[in-house]
Amino acid sequence: MKITTGSRTMKGYWFVFHLAVLLLFGKEAFSQIRYTVPEEVADGTVVGNIAKDLGLDINSLADRRFRVVSGNTDVFFEVNQDNGALYVRKKIDREVLCQGSGACLLELKILVENPLEMHYVVVEITDVNDHSPNFSERNQRFEIAEHTLPGRRFQLHTARDPDAGLNSIHTYTLTPNDHFELDVRQSDEDKIPFLVLKKSLDREQKCNHSLVITAVDGAKPPRSGTLNVTVIVLDINDNRPMFSKEIYEISVPENVLVGTKIFKVNATDPDENLNGAVEYSLGKTLKKKVYDIFELDKLSGEIIVEGLIDYEENDVYKLDIEASDKGTPPLTGECRVIIKITDVNDNPPEIEITSLSNSVSEDSKPGTVISLLSVTDRDSGVNGNIITSIISDVP
Repeated sequence: MKITTGSRTMKGYWFVFHLAVLLLFGKEAFSQIRYTVPEEVADGTVVGNIAKDLGLDINSLADRRFRVVSGNTDVFFEVNQDNGALYVRKKIDREVLCQGSGACLLELKILVENPLEMHYVVVEITDVNDHSPNFSERNQRFEIAEHTLPGRRFQLHTARDPDAGLNSIHTYTLTPNDHFELDVRQSDEDKIPFLVLKKSLDREQKCNHSLVITAVDGAKPPRSGTLNVTVIVLDINDNRPMFSKEIYEISVPENVLVGTKIFKVNATDPDENLNGAVEYSLGKTLKKKVYDIFELDKLSGEIIVEGLIDYEENDVYKLDIEASDKGTPPLTGECRVIIKITDVNDNPPEIEITSLSNSVSEDSKPGTVISLLSVTDRDSGVNGNIITSIISDVP
């Protein structure tokens, strides 16, 4: 049966009375106790004996409906009405409940009736080192020109660790190397790592560098996470083409055919792409005759006979050759090719009569000179040795 008084039901009347009691006696009933419990503890772990700490009679807890009241659907704690203990009801993850390094506090309301009392209990959830530092990406890549000056800074990915205090990120380390060092900037609660170039790079010595950044927390034992860093060294035109020798010497017979490839020069440039692309050319100060006789392939470096060679005209040629890369600006290297022409027997002896007596008296004595001859051969060596003889039958 519902009893009404005016426009109010009896149920509503008791609600108002209940509220009035809380308002009237709230301050007198209020007391606060603080407990501490680590996160991740097992269900059923006792936080403390709250009945004892509140001075409540353990034997009356069940009759007084001793309990935890909460408007939150996640009830992490419960009380034991038999012994007054406050215990963990379900697993607690501090990083889910609280963020940052500040204290993680849960406020509980402990209610007992007959008489009605409300007690406030604060439970601090302390952090345990249950997370390792973690980078959002496992790899990071930089492209750095080899002429970059030491001191240049490059920001690295920042690791995250949801743990708090000493369990959060404490420091960063870098694998030992000759060219880079690590600098860590403190920003609020974050530590931001930077890669700093301490020694100039040389692509021709090492074209890429592999580094490992390690984020370490401050716990004992510590936990860590790694970031793989790859540095690609970009080329600049800092090397000129180089020949293996400054001077080359070769020998070529004078009867070599036009179009014959007689030698090939080669210059190397350790730079890459256009900075290492080499073209060849003859020097600009050679005699015009050289350009008529020899041709140089600008791409292959091959020297080709373009005109007739005559040992008797010139027995040696000196070719200055320049190798140039296609960088901006281009760099050059030089060498000299000395071409020695070897003689072949391509000239007959020439006889010149410088004096001749038209008649000889019959009483001339043996040994009398009757003619003076001059015999020459433009060839050299054995090709120029002359043997003279009279082939007819004469005195």
